[in-house]
Amino acid sequence: QVQLVESGGGLVQSGGSLRLSCAASKSIFSLYSLGWYRQAPGKQREFIADFTSGGSTNYANSVKGRFTISRDNAKNTMYLQMSSLKPEDTAVYYCNAIHFARSYWGQGTQVTVSS
Repeated sequence: QVQLVESGGGLVQSGGSLRLSCAASKSIFSLYSLGWYRQAPGKQREFIADFTSGGSTNYANSVKGRFTISRDNAKNTMYLQMSSLKPEDTAVYYCNAIHFARSYWGQGTQVTVSS
C-alpha cells in the first residue's frame, strides 16, 4: 500500500510559477514509477511527467520546457516545478505511483491560473 499526499496548489496569474509536492508513505526509491497527472473540468485525466524505473524522465509535449519533475529520495517526496503557467494549465493535479503492478493516486491539489 502506498499513500500519496499532494500539496502546493493555489491561484496564480498567467506567467507565474508554482511548485507542487507529493509526499509518499514509503521509499520512493522502491517504486516502479512515479509521476504527475492532471484533470481539467470536463476533460479526461492526462499525463504530465514521470520518472521511469530506469531513472529517466518523460514529459508531455504541452508542458515540456515549462515544467520540471524532481525528487528527494531522502524525504520520499516528488516535486513538480511549474513555470510560465497558462490558463489552460488550470486543473486538479495528481501524483501517481506504480508499485508491484498496482496504481496509487493522491487526492489531488487544485491549480488555477488566471488570465
